[in-house]
Amino acid sequence: MMLVNPAVRTPIAIGLGAIAGALSRYYVGLGLTHWLKPYLGTTFPYSTLTVNLTGCLGMGILVALLLHWGDRIHPDARVLLTTGFLGSYTTFSTYELDMAKLLQQHTVASGLLYGAGSAGLGLACLYLGMGLTEKVLQYFSRP
Repeated sequence: MMLVNPAVRTPIAIGLGAIAGALSRYYVGLGLTHWLKPYLGTTFPYSTLTVNLTGCLGMGILVALLLHWGDRIHPDARVLLTTGFLGSYTTFSTYELDMAKLLQQHTVASGLLYGAGSAGLGLACLYLGMGLTEKVLQYFSRP
């Protein structure tokens, strides 16, 4: 049977978690925008902030449960919840978990480098991607 093989079962678990995470992110954003738009407008990304914070809360709960009951939680359930659901819901929770690991290992310099690098270089890469794409689009839209 195919599902006995972890090489088949694990990606299925991740995919199922990712579907649930992506849909949760979408509906949390949609619901918050609908609910808060009359009061706060649409200029502040409160739905993204909420998803990031609830994702971090979920990651914290999950890490504590895995540390406490790790041997009782099936490996496929772990990847379904972490890589699949939380990875699709928000990568910010994984970013924060990686930061916490670096800081717990007393590698403060590495933690700060990772944090600043992710935020600063991430923003720089976003602008680079936008700029390069604009140049390519301009080039191909010439008469």
